[in-house]
Amino acid sequence: MKRFRRYRMQDTLRQSIRENTLNKEELITPVFVIEGENIKTATEAMPDLYRYSLDRLPEELETLIDLGLFKIILFGVPKLKDAMGSQAYDEEGIVQKAIRMIKAYDSRFYIITDICLCQYTDHGHCGVINAFGEVENDQSVELISRIALSHASAGADMVAPSDMMDGRIAGIRKILDDNGFVYLPILSYSLKYCSNYYGPFRAIADSKPQFGSRDHYQMDYHNSRNAADVAREDIAQGADLVMVKPAMVYLDIVHHIRTAVNVPIVVYNVSGEYALLSQGIKSGMVNENIIYETMIGFKRAGADLIITYFSKELVNKWL
Repeated sequence: MKRFRRYRMQDTLRQSIRENTLNKEELITPVFVIEGENIKTATEAMPDLYRYSLDRLPEELETLIDLGLFKIILFGVPKLKDAMGSQAYDEEGIVQKAIRMIKAYDSRFYIITDICLCQYTDHGHCGVINAFGEVENDQSVELISRIALSHASAGADMVAPSDMMDGRIAGIRKILDDNGFVYLPILSYSLKYCSNYYGPFRAIADSKPQFGSRDHYQMDYHNSRNAADVAREDIAQGADLVMVKPAMVYLDIVHHIRTAVNVPIVVYNVSGEYALLSQGIKSGMVNENIIYETMIGFKRAGADLIITYFSKELVNKWL
């Protein structure tokens, strides 16, 4: 009989032969900025996550600095919205101003920017709407590319298109290269599924679609077979990293992509997942250690980096 418990009985041995570990350099913290002054607001679904006006953003930056969490992904909430999402690619848009402010405050911050139109359009969709009520792919790609260039020009370290338009990676890569940003990496939301786990985010980012859904451009969660094809196409167009979103119930996709491509894989531990775990812990139904266990599950499936709203808790309690 094989005594497998020999590997488990001694704490030193058990810890030293662990196949997967987690460190804070692998965590990316979402940060939300909003136009206005003296604003620090949360939502009912995510009471511990705040939107900051730029004058109050240093409160969050100082917390992150103290914890050594310097990788952030930045989302903006504009004051004005229109059909073309023009504030998204305005040089004085909220994200562009936030990038410059954060870099001036502490240049150690590595800023990834979400590239999309949904927060900026009055209809809440991720592109330009045509006469038939559908998102117009190629025209949307032109605007998405303009957003990426404006963020790069403001000082972003990486851009992350989340719109799910066909060809947007090629469009972004070309406009970045043509303007001297040859070495600026692209993190593609390659495997972004049309999920019910996004609800709390849409509240805090004010990005809920005003009609219809996003299932005509986000991926169908019933399917998995074409996931590798989608990721490979984005890589061929110039993506340097690919993302799987959501994460918790998509570990099969993470593992599938890990075996199919060699680029780094990012998972987004999304708002609905955060809310469910937080409520479970608050009610006493589960132990808070479930947070760390969940992160290790992502790593075990093949993730290299994790975007999570739990980053500060992870560093405070487990890392």
